Amino acid sequence: MFKTILVPTDGSPRSEKAVSAAVRFAKEINGKIIGISIAEPHPSPLLSDSEFFGTTHGVGKNPHDLALEHVQKVAEAAAAEGVPCETVFVHAFKPHEEILKTAAKYHCDLVFMAPIGKSGWTGLFLDSETQKVLTHATIPVLVYH
Repeated sequence: MFKTILVPTDGSPRSEKAVSAAVRFAKEINGKIIGISIAEPHPSPLLSDSEFFGTTHGVGKNPHDLALEHVQKVAEAAAAEGVPCETVFVHAFKPHEEILKTAAKYHCDLVFMAPIGKSGWTGLFLDSETQKVLTHATIPVLVYH
């Protein structure tokens, strides 16, 4: 049923657990993983990495380098299990749109993701990217908790 699985990651511990589960699932079904990470530029210095805004996981690194690191972890996890994997990273202000575009481009038949999105104070004001993917996806979305 599922052969090509899109696995978005933001590098969070929840995302890393979802990546591991997605790779195990893909191995069981002889599927393929498309790993994606989005470098989300901050629209203003106010939303830059800070403990106040709950975004300290990237202090000292630019979003581009973080996205590359996150997607590389997907590739490594897949390689360790012998699962075919391609990786994608993009720069975007709207990660959910890039997730959905990538799913269409690679003909994915499942999005397998952790609840990702804003955390800390920004999470109070900005919608979860996972919720946006769920709302707009035309293929099944598995949210791994």
